[in-house]
Amino acid sequence: MSIESITGRAQTPVNVKLDKKADGDVESAGAAQTVKTTQKADSIAITSVAQGIKKAFESTSASDSIDFNRVREVKKALEENNYSIDAEKVAKKLMEFERLLS
Repeated sequence: MSIESITGRAQTPVNVKLDKKADGDVESAGAAQTVKTTQKADSIAITSVAQGIKKAFESTSASDSIDFNRVREVKKALEENNYSIDAEKVAKKLMEFERLLS
């Protein structure tokens, strides 16, 4: 399969073989150069805000506080395209949530 560049000319694909040695060195076919690979450990730090969000998520997912009747009502209203959204109420709730995070 040829790959065309921006100029419209076909580019020839380049095939390179790599041989892996048992000791972790990688030697390029046709080259006398040896490349040693080292693996570094990755680490992450979770902020207190993220930990708080995780804790809140776990507590709400474990509780029985979901009103399934309300969920069915909203789902039905959405399917029938007659669900009204109160923009003021949404904005207020977003601001409350933002205050909780800061």
